[in-house]
Amino acid sequence: MTLTMADAPLASTGPDTVNYTIDGPRHRLLMTPFPRRVRAEFGGATVFDTRHGQLLHESNLLPVLYVPVDDIDTALLEPTDHSTHCPFKGDASYWSVRSGDRLAQNAVWGYDTPIDGVEWLRGRRAFHWDRLDAWYDEAEEVFGHLRDPYHRVDVRESDARVTVRLGDTVVAESGAPMLLSETGLPNRWYLPPSDVRMDLLRRSDTTTVCPYKGTSTYWSFIGGDGHVDDVAWSYERPLDDARRVAGHLAFDGDDVTIDVR
Repeated sequence: MTLTMADAPLASTGPDTVNYTIDGPRHRLLMTPFPRRVRAEFGGATVFDTRHGQLLHESNLLPVLYVPVDDIDTALLEPTDHSTHCPFKGDASYWSVRSGDRLAQNAVWGYDTPIDGVEWLRGRRAFHWDRLDAWYDEAEEVFGHLRDPYHRVDVRESDARVTVRLGDTVVAESGAPMLLSETGLPNRWYLPPSDVRMDLLRRSDTTTVCPYKGTSTYWSFIGGDGHVDDVAWSYERPLDDARRVAGHLAFDGDDVTIDVR
């Protein structure tokens, strides 16, 4: 995300505050080594296990891991008739993954004859994240997608005064928030639950997974101004980079007003 989104260097339009120009297409590709071992499983079998994965950074897209064919158990792959064309990479062939009685249709793709300029894609395969059962970064299972080495999360204590309102109702007010800054995203204020009107919130069934922060729990507003779904979220067991916001709540949404002083 860091290199490819918004006004980042590999986005279609880079930032204005530079003293250089990039001589090349608006849609940009950059392949860099992923620094750790990655493996993935499907149906109880290891589909690939590599220390030589490469991340493809592509304008306006999340990075994708490409794995050398030599590090893939090709006995699990079945070629299909499916193909796609990318004007920036060429024609992609697809394979399904079969393990026992399970089949992940068209879960794998690769460019055996990539277009000029991206020859380094040859001999590698990419995998749809959600069509395999589990992914591991070293020995640790990871969720959502691999962490981009150029992406970071920083959490800082703050003495700002943060007030959160839904309509005319003050839902939270804190002089001791935590400020979470994440590459490519707006700053988020996380407030301790002691400074939140928890009687106005009800935990919902919604959860999301962030590879950098962990699994979030959502909260809906049930106050006098009416029911509003999923206005707040929290990380009960955040990953290392976000551990300082554990149990704190952040707010967002069209009905939410956040005043910072």
